[in-house]
Amino acid sequence: MPSKLGPLARELSRPYYVDAFPAHDIYHAKRVRDVALQLADQHPKSVDRDVLAAAAWLHDIGRPLERVGEIEEHGEWAATEATTLLEPEDVATDRIRAIEHCLRAHSIRASSPEPETIEAKLLFDADKLDAAGAVGLVRLACIVGERSGRTGEQYAVIDDASTLDVDSPELPDIDLVREWTRERLVALYTDPGQRLGESRWDFMQNFFDQFAHEINAERGT
Repeated sequence: MPSKLGPLARELSRPYYVDAFPAHDIYHAKRVRDVALQLADQHPKSVDRDVLAAAAWLHDIGRPLERVGEIEEHGEWAATEATTLLEPEDVATDRIRAIEHCLRAHSIRASSPEPETIEAKLLFDADKLDAAGAVGLVRLACIVGERSGRTGEQYAVIDDASTLDVDSPELPDIDLVREWTRERLVALYTDPGQRLGESRWDFMQNFFDQFAHEINAERGT
């Protein structure tokens, strides 16, 4: 019989994503789940696909609260919340602990622990890969938009500041998207993740070349 852990986690996670912004909504969680399982199919070692799928659905349930300042670190919070959600559902303790580790270790932040299990590494990679390729470009543009114009900050521009002939303040621009993507792809743990990452990076390089061509088309006129 197919496991019910993945579908259970999906249903339990739904209410937490109601107030999510597009870059970290339930559709992001689904894409991470799909890519994580795809990478698991290519991994030479045995993977607990049920733990991996459940962790993917739950990994960003704390994002809406973190965005408004109610919690400090969404991965740590999600791990605790996942335990509260899964224990009444009679999920085995060892599987809850495995999911907890995945959630705590999925972030690229320096404060996050290193992923130690195959499932945690695959979740980390799948999450970072959703910041690469065509979807990644849209997501990172959304993130720049979310952070633009916050109290005390200037609004971001999606352009290349070097095209201006006058001094301009340092604002987030297309170079930030490039840097964020590369930072995430360099951090990938698994061979399947790295292969997919390079493929998506090739696409993004073509995009960046086309972007530069378009914004420089009339430069100097």
